Amino acid sequence: MRIGRLAALLAATALTLAGCAVDHSGQDAAKPTIRVGYQSFPSGDLVVKNNKWLEQALPGYNIKWTKFDSGADVNTAFIAKELDFGAIGSSPVARGLSAPLNIPYKVGFVLDVAGDNEALVARNGTGINTIADLRGKRVATPFASTAHYSLLAALAQNGLSPNDVQLIDLQPQAILAAWDRGDIAAAYTWLPTLDQLRKTGKDLITSRQLAKDGKPTLDLSAVSNEFAAAHPDVVDVWRQQEARALNLIKDDPGAAAKAIAAEIGLSPDDVAGQLKQGVYLTPEQVASPEWLGTEGKPGNVAVNLQSASQFLADQKQIPAPSPLTTFQDAIYTKGLPGVLTKQQ
Repeated sequence: MRIGRLAALLAATALTLAGCAVDHSGQDAAKPTIRVGYQSFPSGDLVVKNNKWLEQALPGYNIKWTKFDSGADVNTAFIAKELDFGAIGSSPVARGLSAPLNIPYKVGFVLDVAGDNEALVARNGTGINTIADLRGKRVATPFASTAHYSLLAALAQNGLSPNDVQLIDLQPQAILAAWDRGDIAAAYTWLPTLDQLRKTGKDLITSRQLAKDGKPTLDLSAVSNEFAAAHPDVVDVWRQQEARALNLIKDDPGAAAKAIAAEIGLSPDDVAGQLKQGVYLTPEQVASPEWLGTEGKPGNVAVNLQSASQFLADQKQIPAPSPLTTFQDAIYTKGLPGVLTKQQ
């Protein structure tokens, strides 16, 4: 079964990548290419992309940006060796680092900590007022995502198993379409789709509340082991630009919102409101023991990932949890905290 699952993932890779948006503009065939996977939720990743900071900081390289709909798709691309860097949630990372996938990548950055920017929402008119009311109802979420992990945690808190509801595997845009058709009663997803659902629905629980209950989720950036070993200087530059984006979100949220808005097709005012729903760390916090840690001393992100691995195993989402050392070894702490706190 394990081999079959991996084979299925690899077989699906061509289809997955075919559905991704790729920006090849302005590329020079004589330069080596750095392949960056991003998602369309509000983050510093989109600030870096929109301002072309990587292109400016690494003029000797082409930067190829590829859009993905979920962490499961990012994992598939890493398995196929189609990515050097990728934005991905903590639950898919926990899954990716565990058997049977055992993806050779490391966590290089914390994009954000999920707050009210991920939530379980019930559609108006369904009669659903509590999580317990979801029994027997059709509930959508992108499988193998942070939202999926959070949904399972919310169900477990309320005495429900995944078998007590009709779980539907849908990507955010497909969730919105199914919601508008009335095909689903509730969904656990993230911004910007989440705010569209909220117009005709109500929150049952948010990831901020689950974090307080001991089930935090994060949006992370991963780098392939092969690339990090061959190009540690490029990894440093990439992390510096991500740190620069976090500083902009904190110091000039209007400018950050404008850059992100241009990438996801919303107004800057809408994005500004969405940024307030997430938790964005400072570069100093990213390199603290609570998060990535310092060189040679992986931080609590490893503990978070191991906890997610254990939960996924308990929910029969993976065969078995991986030990803490697996996740500690997968935190890229080289050069921390100096790399992140260096002035741009």
